[in-house]
Amino acid sequence: MKLKVCGLKYKENIERIAQLKVDYLGFIFYPKSKRYVGEDFEMPLITSKTKTVGVFVNADVNYIIEKVNKYNLDIVQLHGDETADYCRLAKEQLKNIEIIKAFGVNEQFNFNTLNAYTNHCDYFLFDTKTKEYGGSGHHFDWKILEKYDDALPYFLSGGIGLKEAETIKKEKTKLNAYAIDVNSKFEIEPGFKNVEMIETLINNLLI
Repeated sequence: MKLKVCGLKYKENIERIAQLKVDYLGFIFYPKSKRYVGEDFEMPLITSKTKTVGVFVNADVNYIIEKVNKYNLDIVQLHGDETADYCRLAKEQLKNIEIIKAFGVNEQFNFNTLNAYTNHCDYFLFDTKTKEYGGSGHHFDWKILEKYDDALPYFLSGGIGLKEAETIKKEKTKLNAYAIDVNSKFEIEPGFKNVEMIETLINNLLI
């Protein structure tokens, strides 16, 4: 199971997390987020094989292209209300860039809506449905995922801390998640992650 640490914004903290050799580092390019990297953000040198993910919410495709080129991003995560046609356009214009499409999930979520996206994305991400496009610190009922047909590998997100990670490890086969995405429950403050907690997560979940 892969690990993505999202919502990073401070250079030294990013470098320390990268040294733990997590699989993905997420950077939020959404000005309304308290984890927004800001206009003066500088991507530190990451020498590991860790992939960088830019997280965007209902952004103009040209804005995404600008950030991908500026920060040499490996993956684009679309975390808003982007349509399947939008994902198709993004995929066409972002050559060699993988696309993660995020969906807010609750008991009313219709997994059939994913069918239109499958050919235009590389991964799905299932997060707790909120009005603020994630960041709630709460996880949804994972039993809902039994309705998912595994058309694409998926990231499991939403309020995952050490306690939830233990449950994920026990139910690894049933959940069949490609990766877990952690954020707020591993923070000292918004955008600043607790390195020791991340290391504990890696040792308990992935090793």
